[in-house]
Amino acid sequence: MEIILDKTFENIDYSKTTFPKGEYDNCIFINCNFSEINLSNCIFSECEFRECNLSNAIVRATAFKEVYFYASKMLGIAFDEIDDFLISMSFEECKLSFCSFKGLSLKKQKNVKCDMEQVDFTEANLSDALFDECNLEHAIFEFTKLENVNFKTSINYTIDPEINTITGAKFSLRNVSGLLEKYKIKIT
Repeated sequence: MEIILDKTFENIDYSKTTFPKGEYDNCIFINCNFSEINLSNCIFSECEFRECNLSNAIVRATAFKEVYFYASKMLGIAFDEIDDFLISMSFEECKLSFCSFKGLSLKKQKNVKCDMEQVDFTEANLSDALFDECNLEHAIFEFTKLENVNFKTSINYTIDPEINTITGAKFSLRNVSGLLEKYKIKIT
């Protein structure tokens, strides 16, 4: 496997050119199109993806170690298929709708100003994670570890405290109704 170090890739449409499989260390991808591209078995360490389109990319056995995604479109990615050894990802201003993080350990993950509609967090460990100004409409939290997670500025979440671990989690008073939705009560 080729090792690529300290390179910047800008304005490349990988739907029209082959993406070289390899191990990418300290690389930056700017305005690149990875939509529906097979990134399986690649390793990304200390990399940044800025304003990229990774929608429906195939990430089977792909490693993301200290990877930062900024203003990227990432719809429908099955992150639950990645290599989860030393996984560390953070997302800022990304569109992550319809992604799956099912069963992953995402402790301390930072999610800032992201659209995370219908994201599946079933059985994930999100302890100490941050959801800052995220839209979590129809996101799935089932048997999810949410200890000390900060949801204070996020909206549209529905979390059942009876099937999720929420000890120490932080919620704003104006959005706390998402914890009571299953009871079909009216809060005024």
